[in-house]
Amino acid sequence: MDVPESVLGLLRWIVAAQAKAADDWARDLGLSIGQALTLGWLVDNPGAIQRDVAQMSRTTAASASSLLQGLERRGLVDRRSEKGDDRSKRVFATPAAVELSSGCEPAMAAVEQAILAPLSQEERESLRRLLSKVATQLPVPTRP
Repeated sequence: MDVPESVLGLLRWIVAAQAKAADDWARDLGLSIGQALTLGWLVDNPGAIQRDVAQMSRTTAASASSLLQGLERRGLVDRRSEKGDDRSKRVFATPAAVELSSGCEPAMAAVEQAILAPLSQEERESLRRLLSKVATQLPVPTRP
């Protein structure tokens, strides 16, 4: 495949490489990328409700419920009722999930280093400044 000529085509190519690395990392842990992203989000947002998980993952409540059930069966999330109300459950990442997700940041930092390896430190900073300039003109993403 030929290298794209457009700037956005190049960015898509780079993001695809990053996404594949993230998917490979999750798969090595026996997780889907959706499960891994959800666990990471729950580590940062303990006590979220299922609706929050659905919103974060841009999916339906039923899909979020299914995803959480699978994670719960694996001992990676704990759902707790609120003060006797079984209809409203808070979701917490278990210590096992915290341990699993702790490897994500170092793994993604290594991917970033590998992707940017052809650039000098000065070139990396120039690229960061240019992309920041573009990003400030865009709406804030609604998904992590």
